[in-house]
Amino acid sequence: MADRSAETTRKVLSHIHGVLGADFAFELADGTLIPSTASPDGLRLFLSNTALPRLLRAPGLKTVIELYAAGEIDPRGGTIFDFADRRPAVKGKALLKKLDKRLILGSAWKLFFAPRQAPASGEKLSGDGVASGSAKADIAFHYDVSNDFYRLFLDPEMLYTCAYFRDWENDLATAQRDKLEMICRKLRLKPGDRLLDIGCGWGGLICYAAEHYGVTALGVTLAEEQAKLARERISERGLGDRVSVELKDYRELDGAFDKISSIGMFEHVGLDHHDDYYRHVRRLLKPRGLYLHHAITRRGKKDLNKFRRKRPEYRTLVRYIFPGGEVDHIGWTLTNLEAHGFEVHDVEAWREHYARTTRFWAENLMAAKDAAIAEVGEQKYRLWLAYLCGVSLGFQRGTIGIFQTVTSRRTKGPSGLPPTREDLYRS
Repeated sequence: MADRSAETTRKVLSHIHGVLGADFAFELADGTLIPSTASPDGLRLFLSNTALPRLLRAPGLKTVIELYAAGEIDPRGGTIFDFADRRPAVKGKALLKKLDKRLILGSAWKLFFAPRQAPASGEKLSGDGVASGSAKADIAFHYDVSNDFYRLFLDPEMLYTCAYFRDWENDLATAQRDKLEMICRKLRLKPGDRLLDIGCGWGGLICYAAEHYGVTALGVTLAEEQAKLARERISERGLGDRVSVELKDYRELDGAFDKISSIGMFEHVGLDHHDDYYRHVRRLLKPRGLYLHHAITRRGKKDLNKFRRKRPEYRTLVRYIFPGGEVDHIGWTLTNLEAHGFEVHDVEAWREHYARTTRFWAENLMAAKDAAIAEVGEQKYRLWLAYLCGVSLGFQRGTIGIFQTVTSRRTKGPSGLPPTREDLYRS
């Protein structure tokens, strides 16, 4: 039975390779390369003995991710980015038309009873039991992985949001500092301002704003590990009299702020809670106070019901990495802002900046592979690597976007903003 299964696997993969015209090889568990002329050191996709049977039993991205996390599918001789660069031109419906249906269906039947294999660790993937239904549980699942894990791939300030590349050749640390500076300029921060950062992460923005612009800043987060480290860093910098972090939902806050920022937090709110979110932000913002909205988006569709349908890769992301995560489109963002009493002053697309940011993160994580596995285990390391690579490719190809939108709490009369954007780009 094992010999027949192996021969069937070779036939199917040889056929698929030929149809794809793939610029990489398949490598089987016994070392066999398909095509046989491929270089053993070249770009190749490893498949375990049970990978193809599992894919034929349950085709789909969920199975691919589970196989990858378990090491049953593995890119060799290069990275996920290298495979993306050499992705076959034939795909989707065109691929289905070219496949030998008789061979595929017959092979599926033969391989249905092939040996099954659990993930290498013997444990369920973490996403299968993800805690959801509450914002705090969802935030904790993603952000409380381990501060030491995030240190492995983020910049020294631990900024886990899109960097800003004034030059595409800049390194990650420089681009992240430039991001903080740009946010402060867009908010027109000045000494004495009271700043609220919703979803403050490890406190990078609020510390920078206090040190360089003389503001008093409050950051809120639902991630306990983030809050703990942020407070330590505030104390180390001697900012305790001007900067604070609270482990609190933004909806529980009172008071009035001159400026509010939300950098990479809005994705956690959920489409059905946007109205509530904007109402609370407006309530906390002083009249003509500035609000900077920095959030990932998807491309809009004519039909909102179609927009709400989640593609397989979206469902996989939510299942394994980002529980509760949902994003809108920029048109929806602007409509909601205006409908809830904000005046929109500036909208800037940062898509290519995030493609580069997430590529840096992925490459940093690959470079720290052994330390990452020691910290979170091999399955979680592989899931995060797939996530960061996939997101980077999504931004690169334009299937997802990101925008910074500057608004004020609308009142009659002048906005109080400069007549041009020149102040944002001064040296």
